[in-house]
Amino acid sequence: MQLPPRASELARALGRASYLADDRTALAAFLALELGRPLMLEGPAGVGKTDLARALAEALSRPLLRLQCYEGLDESKAIYEWDYARQMLYTQLLRETIAEQVRGASSTAEAIDRVEADAFFSDRFLVARPILQALRSDQPVVLLIDEVDRADPEFEALLLEVLSEGQVTIPELGTVRAKHPPLVLLTTNATREMTDALRRRCFHHFLDYPPPSREVAILELRVAGIGRGLADQLAAFAAKVRTLDLEKSPSLAETIDWARALVTLGVTALDRDVAEATMGAFLKHESDRERALTKL
Repeated sequence: MQLPPRASELARALGRASYLADDRTALAAFLALELGRPLMLEGPAGVGKTDLARALAEALSRPLLRLQCYEGLDESKAIYEWDYARQMLYTQLLRETIAEQVRGASSTAEAIDRVEADAFFSDRFLVARPILQALRSDQPVVLLIDEVDRADPEFEALLLEVLSEGQVTIPELGTVRAKHPPLVLLTTNATREMTDALRRRCFHHFLDYPPPSREVAILELRVAGIGRGLADQLAAFAAKVRTLDLEKSPSLAETIDWARALVTLGVTALDRDVAEATMGAFLKHESDRERALTKL
């Protein structure tokens, strides 16, 4: 289908941000933005999922907030935590004042009420992490939750309220709603399956390796000084290599790295000697390098 005018304008804005989006990707980003839905980007590593978030932030003139996921990630690093060390310091500094307030209290509960313990659970001691920062931002932001599949499945449950309601609940403070709903992008390399609950709350888009013609266009956009002939050779070579049984298929990012290395060396055409000398920028396992050189 033909892109709506505003989706086409978004695609052009992404191009100005050095991101060459195909029509499906531009449409997915446009719909996520217009409908206020999180966008889940799934696909192999290095095909431009994270860079799309960067380009959208630039195209929309929004700050980019990034949460890098990893095993063991919890709400204290993703959403918020209390600065307990600072709370203890204030308690020590205010010891005499606190002692005066609780003098004559008939019970511990009454003493706590007099001290107004909730003062220690206020914004003064709240440490906002990327998700809470995005909700409390005074301007719309792009929130990137990167490689969500690396986090534990339990972490997904922490995201559901944010993704469906645009809010988080802090027991001591109550519900914090987004001042400006962020554009949320979640990326996954499919190292594990995402839960249905998480998928249901997102607009899904699969990013795959680009066809050679588009990879050529991306190389010409991202690698200053590359000639069309070298770009054609690299894109064709990359497409063939990805059909092999490798430890790690080379990503689009690695094709760009290789192209930049070749341009730096003044190379204008790819031959076997050049490939053998520089393929470390493209293939990251020796067995893959040997297999590619043998087969191709």
